[in-house]
Amino acid sequence: MKMLRLSAVVVLGTSLLATVAAADLRFAGRPFSPGQTVTASVPLSPQEKSYASNATNQVPDTAIAVIATPRTFDPRKTWPVLVVFSTSNFDRLNRDDLVQFYRDAALSEGWVVIAGDGRGSAPNDTNGWRAAMTLAALDALHKSFPGSDQWPVALAGFSGGAKRASLLAPVLYLKGCRLFGMYLTGMNQNVLSVSYKKSQLGPAFLRIPIFISSGTNDSIAPVGRAREITDEIRLTGFQSVRFETFAGGHAVKNEHTIKALRWFRRL
Repeated sequence: MKMLRLSAVVVLGTSLLATVAAADLRFAGRPFSPGQTVTASVPLSPQEKSYASNATNQVPDTAIAVIATPRTFDPRKTWPVLVVFSTSNFDRLNRDDLVQFYRDAALSEGWVVIAGDGRGSAPNDTNGWRAAMTLAALDALHKSFPGSDQWPVALAGFSGGAKRASLLAPVLYLKGCRLFGMYLTGMNQNVLSVSYKKSQLGPAFLRIPIFISSGTNDSIAPVGRAREITDEIRLTGFQSVRFETFAGGHAVKNEHTIKALRWFRRL
């Protein structure tokens, strides 16, 4: 009887701790529960403002950060983080792609998904602007959840977002992000090799796995061009490069997103 009572107390205590932890969750001061998507205004550091200044003379003081967490999210544990980049076309924002292309697949696989933007489209959507807003969102993650600066990070981008992710990967790497994967979809230009060579990073960067996804009927980023890009990236020296196709056009394939995220975790 005593053992049964002790077991009941342990179970109740564990349940209460989980409830308290969930109730205390805050991202950049915004309370939330696991499984929710949270939007918060976050400050730009002086360096981030400097990055953003090549887009406008009126640099804002804050960025908009959006984070989505799994239903089992507990910040005391280690979580893989997917950082999302969108194309500049059609006034797309990083947070648009987070919601529409990646969130459901990533959450189903137990990933945290995050994106940073300005309040609206940038006057001049430069790499500096995107870097500033993304870094501000990551700063908010790290301040909100101590130890999260050590969580593994992968980047995702579709079409122009794939180019943006490729261009900014060295920036995030140099800022201390523990990059362990890049998921690139709808690519028609190899900017990853260019950004790697210009950044003069060492061979450790070449160990980051690259998953390239291409629709067989993609008229914007033809599958043949995507294959060429894959070969070019391999020739640059990247050691783990995976190329897969799907029946479809210029799109993000949910099944490929899941494959990529699982592959990164296995490696």
